[in-house]
Amino acid sequence: MRRSLTSAAVLALALAAAFLPAAPGTATADGPAPVRFHTPAHTSAAYAQYRELLARGERSDAAGLLAMIRTPHAVWLGDGGAAETEAEARDTVRAAAREGTVPVFVVYDIPGRDCAGYSGGGVGTTAAYRAWIDAVARGIGASPALVVLEPDGLALLPSDCGQDDAAGTRTAARYAELGYAVDTLDPLAGTRVYLDAGHPGWHTVNSLVARLIRAGAERATGFAVNVSNHHTDAASTWYGRLISSCLGHATAGGDPAACPNQRTDPRTARDWLARHPGVRHFVTDSSRNGRGPWTAPAGRYSDPQDWCNPPGRGVGARPTAATGDPLHDARLWIKTPGESDGLCLRGTAGPLDPERRTADPAAGEWFPAQALELVRLAVPALPTV
Repeated sequence: MRRSLTSAAVLALALAAAFLPAAPGTATADGPAPVRFHTPAHTSAAYAQYRELLARGERSDAAGLLAMIRTPHAVWLGDGGAAETEAEARDTVRAAAREGTVPVFVVYDIPGRDCAGYSGGGVGTTAAYRAWIDAVARGIGASPALVVLEPDGLALLPSDCGQDDAAGTRTAARYAELGYAVDTLDPLAGTRVYLDAGHPGWHTVNSLVARLIRAGAERATGFAVNVSNHHTDAASTWYGRLISSCLGHATAGGDPAACPNQRTDPRTARDWLARHPGVRHFVTDSSRNGRGPWTAPAGRYSDPQDWCNPPGRGVGARPTAATGDPLHDARLWIKTPGESDGLCLRGTAGPLDPERRTADPAAGEWFPAQALELVRLAVPALPTV
C-alpha cells in the first residue's frame, strides 16, 4: 500500500494539497485556495445548439446551456490508439496546468467494455490494454490528475453477461487488467485513481467490496460512485461511506458479508460505521442527478432501462473538492451532460425510444432534447442570464 498515513483527515489534506497547482496566488489568508477542476473543449454540436437557441431568441435556455457546457467535466479516454490517447492526455494536463486547474480523466477502453452494449468496445486483448494504459501514464506524467477507472468494469464483469467460459478466464483477466491499471496509474506523482464501484441501486456493498478487493482497491486512492447514473448525492455518499468502511473491514481480514449495505436499517449501519471507520476515499458523479433517479411507469416496459436517457432529469450540484466529508474527495461531473447513453428501446422492438418517442442518438453523441431538459430542470438551477 503506497500511502500509510494514520489519519483520514491527514490524507484528505494531503490529497487536496496534491491537487493544488504550483502557481502563484493559490493561497489565501484562510489557507489554500479551493481546487478548481478543468473544463475541456466541448463538442461542436453543443455550441451549435447554443447558437441556434440564440438565433431563435431563446436567451434563457441559451444562457443555461452555455453554463452547463462551461462547467468542469471529465475527459473520457477510449477508442483511440495508444499514440493518440497519450497525446490527448498530455495536451489535457498541459492545458489544465496553464489554467491552474486539475483534469479529471475517465479511462474507458478495457476488453469487453459494457458487455458489448451501447458503449461496447475497448481494445481486444490484455496485452493491448496494458500497452494502452502505459500510454495514458506517459501522457499524464507527473501532473495533477484524477482518474476514474473503467465505468462498469467491475459491476459488469464478463461472468455477469454470459461472455465468459466455464473456467472464468475472461473475468480473471478483467481483474488482472484493472489491477495493472491501478498499479501503473496510481503511483504517478500527481495522480489519484478511483475504481468504478457502480451505484447504490445496483450491487450490494457486500458483493461490490469483494470485487473491489480482487481488483486492487487497497492499492488505489479509492473508488467512484454513480458514474453516468442519476442517484442523489445523499444516496451516493451513504453508499460510499458504507463501501469505505467495508473495505477497511475486509482488508483487515473480515468477511464482507458481515458489513451493512445500502438496504440495512440506517441506525444499525451507523452503529457499524462508528465502530468501523472508513479507510478508502471516493468521488461521486452529480452530472445528472439533480432530480434523482427515474422510475418508469409500473408495468409499461419489460426492461425500463432506467439508466438510459431517462426523461425529466436535471444536472446536479456543481463539481467541488469541498464536500465537507474527509472521505468524499470530490463531487464531479464525470458523465458529460447532454451526451446520449445510446438508443434506449426499453424492451420494445423500436426503433424509437418509447418514452421519448424519438430515436435517441448513439452513445456519446450530443442529444439536444435531453440537454435542454438537463438545463431546465437543474438542481440547483443554472444561471440563465
